[in-house]
Amino acid sequence: MKIEILRLSHRIQRDPRLSTHVALTARAFLASKLYYSGDKDSSLENSLNKVTKQFGGNFKIEYVKDPTKLIKEKKDYTIVHLTVYGETLPSTLTKLKKSKNLLIIVGGEKVPPEIFQLSDYNVSITSQPISEVSALAIFLHELHKGKELTKKFPKAKIQILPSKKGKKFKK
Repeated sequence: MKIEILRLSHRIQRDPRLSTHVALTARAFLASKLYYSGDKDSSLENSLNKVTKQFGGNFKIEYVKDPTKLIKEKKDYTIVHLTVYGETLPSTLTKLKKSKNLLIIVGGEKVPPEIFQLSDYNVSITSQPISEVSALAIFLHELHKGKELTKKFPKAKIQILPSKKGKKFKK
């Protein structure tokens, strides 16, 4: 299954850490790409490219000026919008696991009504307000059944090693 993420409405002045954390979560939980709209941010892109180079994998990041256009172009993808206002995760998960490709949308500022309409599924993780990072992590964890927790990333220059105390890694 190919999984891509669309982060809506990145704002350099307000969201630099949050958008970085969305991207890091997407990568660690086995998404292959993050698209982001709003402010173009070369610092965000460079940061993620550096992490991927050091810790492995083939994760990509790309700015999109028009997120609606991107969604409409993803004809062979199931479009999933993570939102407070949606169907419950348990009621949609079985169907979503059968998808060939997923485009998962996480909001920034107020999400336009059109996003709800364009999405095949509007999925609520908790039916309560929740951060984009938490919603994405929970969704991907449930989707992968926890298999992402032991995934080895190809071409890693640095590999974190399990340890009870301290920081262990291998170069």
